[in-house]
Amino acid sequence: MYRLTARQILSVALLSALFAAVTVACFDRWGGRLQQPTSAFNEDAAPAGVAAMTDTSVATDERNNIEVFKAISPGVVSVNTTTHPRGYFDPGGRGSGSGSLIDEAGHILTNNHVIEGADSLSVNFGGDKTFPARVVGLDPDTDLAVLKVEAPRDVLRVVPLGDSDKLVVGQKVLAIGNPFGLDRTLTTGVISGLQRPIQARTGRIIEGAIQTDASINPGNSGGPLLDSQGRMIGINSQILSPAGGSVGVGFAVPVNIAKRIIPQLISEGRVVRPKLGIYPISLSDVRGLRLPVNEGILIYQLDPNGSAAAAGLRGLTETARGDVNLGDIITAIDGEKIGDGNDLFRVLEKRKFNEVVQVEVVREGRRTTVPVRLLPEQRRGAIRR
Repeated sequence: MYRLTARQILSVALLSALFAAVTVACFDRWGGRLQQPTSAFNEDAAPAGVAAMTDTSVATDERNNIEVFKAISPGVVSVNTTTHPRGYFDPGGRGSGSGSLIDEAGHILTNNHVIEGADSLSVNFGGDKTFPARVVGLDPDTDLAVLKVEAPRDVLRVVPLGDSDKLVVGQKVLAIGNPFGLDRTLTTGVISGLQRPIQARTGRIIEGAIQTDASINPGNSGGPLLDSQGRMIGINSQILSPAGGSVGVGFAVPVNIAKRIIPQLISEGRVVRPKLGIYPISLSDVRGLRLPVNEGILIYQLDPNGSAAAAGLRGLTETARGDVNLGDIITAIDGEKIGDGNDLFRVLEKRKFNEVVQVEVVREGRRTTVPVRLLPEQRRGAIRR
């Protein structure tokens, strides 16, 4: 048996203590990062930096606010835009909003209206940590956009995504953003209402928006609305205010809408939605024709390569004598009432390519149902839904 001298034993003890101290120091500095989820799309993982949060059933409201802000605010960025002058009446300028880091690749989720028309972009992670950014994808119809930033890994703190389908009115929420340029401001409140329809700048209706009384002001746009566990449940987008300031009525785009379209924005740069391939006209806009029903959308024309044409739906036609034959009038899809173009957009927004939908139409005064397999849009031009 090999025997150790007293000096050797002392040396081994000192080296072991030194190794243990270095290990603890390294874990204290980098161990938290090693335990963070690598992507915000991992809903089952604990939120980044929130593993040590006090159980909300026993934590005070103040403690919960402090812990959520401390854990999540490093992943909330200020989005700064610059627009070049485009003429005498357009001098250009600067703007700002908020955004959330959604993965360790540097992708940032924000509002489309925050970066719309910008010639250059940068994001700030606090202090002097400012980096140039580029647009990866835009979806004006949901007012969402994804940016990309190249930054050191120790700066990238992911904001985890929650589930907006499980929310209830009265639930506590927290908003982090940069209102009026004030870096990383926290406001709190509750969910005041659910399933609120709000309108994007394109005129399209964003269904199911979250209403909150947490103060949201200019500059908060694009920032996260969080639950008490630090998970993003919405993207702060609009306020209802006669004077332009917060009056306790703010709206956030549900995070589940974002989760559905983010992969397309990253891979394709835009959202390619299933379409019927029709030029629709709301019946309320039709003049001079006797109609068999009062509500629905008239198929004015078909895209010959679209879903509706392949299924045999009919558009408006003109006879050799100049008479007009009315096209099909769509009144419902899969039992959901269709009254105008927004209803059609809302229904198709939830469908996938190659899915077969049952389209209820009025044709020559009679109701019939036509199965239609949804295809992506084949060519660009006027808006077709």
